[in-house]
Amino acid sequence: MHVDERQQELEIWLEAIFCSNNFSYEPASSDASFRRYFRVLHNEESFVVMDAPPDKEDCVPFVNVAQLLRDHGVQAPKIHHKTLQQGFMLLGDLGSQSYLDALTELTVETLYKDATNVLHHLHDIPTATLNLSSYTEDLLYQEMDLFSEWFLQGLLKRQLNESDQLVLADVQSKLADSALQQPQVFVHRDYHSRNLMVTKVDNPGVIDFQDAVVGPITYDLVSLYRDCYIVWPDAKIYTWLDAFLSARADSGIKDSFKTQQFYQWFDWMGVQRHMKAIGIFSRLFLRDDKAGYLGDIPRTLNYVINVCDRYPELMPLKELIVKHSVKERVDELLASLIQ
Repeated sequence: MHVDERQQELEIWLEAIFCSNNFSYEPASSDASFRRYFRVLHNEESFVVMDAPPDKEDCVPFVNVAQLLRDHGVQAPKIHHKTLQQGFMLLGDLGSQSYLDALTELTVETLYKDATNVLHHLHDIPTATLNLSSYTEDLLYQEMDLFSEWFLQGLLKRQLNESDQLVLADVQSKLADSALQQPQVFVHRDYHSRNLMVTKVDNPGVIDFQDAVVGPITYDLVSLYRDCYIVWPDAKIYTWLDAFLSARADSGIKDSFKTQQFYQWFDWMGVQRHMKAIGIFSRLFLRDDKAGYLGDIPRTLNYVINVCDRYPELMPLKELIVKHSVKERVDELLASLIQ
């Protein structure tokens, strides 16, 4: 019988925190990392406890960014107790309804307006005051490389010749340049429907922010509007982008870029992010035996293809995808896993 030693340690830790063993807990969510979360009930009060094995996860960025967000009026979980050398934290509970659970045609405008207001607030923070690393060219490339390493070659077993590699390098160079040209602001890096919680007060509750950096202004917008887990029509998305820019202008910000330039930054940022996400979904399956994200690859790949269709500079990436029958291979793989 398998004994979960981490869970036993966690129970002992909670007993010490509460000075009691009169509590119950259950899994709250898993994560695309080595972290686990449990919902804990004690004296009719609900908490979330994070289990982040210290040999695999560094909790310091989580603590620092949580404080930064809360200092700026964003609803991140309150940290009630932490023992970083063990990798345990007792957090405030932001509830169990994510944006993904709640989003419909009827709710999307209100929920996204709340989420976008938080981004305006975060973008107002002077970057010089943020003790965060920058979204460097190296990091942008590392993320895009996941697409060829873990998805094309790892998951789909496609061999890329020198010509293919040159195509990818050229597209990646254009995408990285586009990202670095943009105004640089606070970037959550995973600002999507699974990491935003619906709350009655100060909606949304924001989680999974530990990878925050200073980076491109469109990054969190594309995470939100071209979400890997839910699709909205482009007409809606560009209307939201217009509203985002109008709100900036109304607040007194004088942007030097044109709207069309902003659209392109947004579209190209999405290709960079979606290449990364597809690579991560593949790695989660191949390395970590987590198959749950494979079903999100077709949706995410469609974003890449659709944007490439609009920009001649990115068409070589679509042609490479077609050449290697990528969509067909993904469909075959998913069908084989269902059987």
